[in-house]
Amino acid sequence: MNRSRLRALPSFAVLLFVLFTLGCGYHTAGHVAQQLPENVKTIAVPAFKNETLTYRIEQMLTASVVREFTTRTHYRIISNSGDDADATLRGTVLSTAASPLTYDTATGQAASILVVVSMKVTLTDRGGKVLYQNPAYVFREQYEVSQDLASFFEEDSPAFRRLSQDFARTLVSNILEEF
Repeated sequence: MNRSRLRALPSFAVLLFVLFTLGCGYHTAGHVAQQLPENVKTIAVPAFKNETLTYRIEQMLTASVVREFTTRTHYRIISNSGDDADATLRGTVLSTAASPLTYDTATGQAASILVVVSMKVTLTDRGGKVLYQNPAYVFREQYEVSQDLASFFEEDSPAFRRLSQDFARTLVSNILEEF
């Protein structure tokens, strides 16, 4: 083999490597793959329904979803489903439960509580076609119970708030990203 061909071999190998890696399927971090149709510009997010006895949990969840859509996407979010909306996201809180997770061995009282919330959501377009649905979202959040009565603070509301933020992040990601 002559010298000019030997010198061109590394350049050719680099070129082949570049060509093969261009189509490998990777994309830049932070890139959101659009799963919604291009005609969806406005999404209505009416207040979720609450089928539980947990006070205002549906308001917390709805507000978190609206905030997540507003901060992460370019969609216009409205609260009422009408002719202005290209799609409507409806949610229902199916159940909430709080149960002791750990106990204080000295007192026998609960030391931590596990809160579990299950929900269903459906995103439909203007014509009623289902764009996304999940009938079985389940989210959990743990919190510590204060044993000191003087500094006692009911932690379940902040736990529900954290849970609603986790739910909103997951829901918006699931709607926007292709898996």
